[in-house]
Amino acid sequence: LPAAYELVKMLPDQPFVLDHMAKPDIEHHAISEWKRHFNALAEHENVVCKLSGLVTEANWKVWQQHDFTPYLDVALEAFGPERLLYGSDWPVCLLSAEYAEVLCIANSLIDRVSLHEAKAIRGTNATQFYGLQDE
Repeated sequence: LPAAYELVKMLPDQPFVLDHMAKPDIEHHAISEWKRHFNALAEHENVVCKLSGLVTEANWKVWQQHDFTPYLDVALEAFGPERLLYGSDWPVCLLSAEYAEVLCIANSLIDRVSLHEAKAIRGTNATQFYGLQDE
């Protein structure tokens, strides 16, 4: 993450997607260093964060929904709903979860925001970031 931070700092006009929430070490509940670097990246308005790839960062066999909550809390606080994008990480996520479980994890964050913000996280933010047509 420090290298990503330096790159973002050097290119303030370049849009960046922080994929997989920067792959926090959920399995070992290591949050402090990840959070520090993650929050530093979030200070840059040209960076958005994709809520994806989390289940493969947890213990593949015994993860529980609440394992992800502290990381999702940090993401929501740092980026706000206007700079979060949902991604399933399918089919890689199938290594440790069913798609419905991955969606449930994301919804544990998305269900806490307004309907407009939920729609943004689920699609509008990505559509705008990537310059796609919104149908």
